Amino acid sequence: MGRVQLFEVCLSHGRVVYSPGEPLAGAVRVRLAAPLPFRAIRVTCTGSCRVSNKANDAAWVAEEGYFNSALSLADKGSLPAGEHSFPFQFLLPATAPTSFEGPFGKIVHQVRATIDTPRFSKDHQCSRVFYILSPLNLNSIPDIEQPNVASTTRKFSYKLVKTGSVVLTASTDLRGYVVGQVLRLQADIENQSGKDTSPVVASLLQKVSYKAKRWIYDVRTIAEVEGASVKAWRRAQWQEQILVPALPQSALPGCSLIHVDYYLQVSLKTPEAIVTLPVFIGNIAVNQVPLSPRPGPGPPPVVPSAPPQEEAEAVASGPHFFSDPVSLSTKSHSQQQQPPAAFGSVPGAPEPHPPDGSPAPHPLPPPLCISTGATVPYFAEGSGGPVPTTSTLILPPEYSSWGYPYGEWGPGAWRGGGAMGPLQTRLSPCRGPTIL
Repeated sequence: MGRVQLFEVCLSHGRVVYSPGEPLAGAVRVRLAAPLPFRAIRVTCTGSCRVSNKANDAAWVAEEGYFNSALSLADKGSLPAGEHSFPFQFLLPATAPTSFEGPFGKIVHQVRATIDTPRFSKDHQCSRVFYILSPLNLNSIPDIEQPNVASTTRKFSYKLVKTGSVVLTASTDLRGYVVGQVLRLQADIENQSGKDTSPVVASLLQKVSYKAKRWIYDVRTIAEVEGASVKAWRRAQWQEQILVPALPQSALPGCSLIHVDYYLQVSLKTPEAIVTLPVFIGNIAVNQVPLSPRPGPGPPPVVPSAPPQEEAEAVASGPHFFSDPVSLSTKSHSQQQQPPAAFGSVPGAPEPHPPDGSPAPHPLPPPLCISTGATVPYFAEGSGGPVPTTSTLILPPEYSSWGYPYGEWGPGAWRGGGAMGPLQTRLSPCRGPTIL
């Protein structure tokens, strides 16, 4: 072992998460087995964003800096054997962006210490990464309280000579959510044809845009739920819930190289029909009453096991549309299913049936779809300063199973791009990022 037995950067109180504009204090600790001559001991605090053209590649093609402050802890001299501590303090800028890590780029904030040794000797360096969380208040987003609903009509041919149409309408109870909040989805499908549709699928998508030499757009499916198909000449309603997992916030204010967007996509494969709703993930929940476009819960419609003889003859002879909606069931969830007994522990989830077996005032909602995808950093809203989660820091998600779009996506609509148009496309199997 050499003369330097310990050389590290320690942050006060073991903190790793800070807010923009906060002071960052700590100390550089050194333990020596023998005296060490030096020319200077310095500490720097930096924040920067770097982007690459290839996944997990350190050959950065674009970079921007947010702050770079330096302090001199000791001038030329010699450190005797033993332990030494050099305190420091920096003031983080109020415009520093939130930390982020992705396969094509990252926003990193760190403190780096250097012992500058005399000529022909090796300099000693160490660093400590810390995270900045600039909370996104969802109430600051324009029209966040407005209903989130979209619809599409697709005409198609079947059995060579017959034609029909499908009307797909999707809505959510809110346009913005915080981690741990329940996203409530409703899809209405009108099958105005004599052919059954394919199962309906709802996907919560994350799109990260990286500005390298060209824009690189990466898409990841965070959660996916599949419902049943809609029978011929039927109208159906499908209600589902997705629990928003630990995810980075929408957008990254202060950063011009990386942008994060989220979408809820509801689709049918046959006939091909897709509806895309933009959603926002933030740190401070919407504090206004949601203006949900869907009606309140009511008694489930009575669906006969077989149509009357007159209806069967009408369907056989020509189109006969049943306007009364049928409730669709859910076939599969992409993640572990939450038991109904745990509804009460989820913020905003409705209460289950009373334990005495008496009927509940409203029908029990469909089970939750739990998604465990996550990235750095996630910290809950609170009245005090930012603190890390009780668990270990959340690691970046597994990107090897990503799906990518056929079309080209521009930056999110919140920054002025036309996201709704290009997003009307079905995801293809994973085959690499889209580079423009």
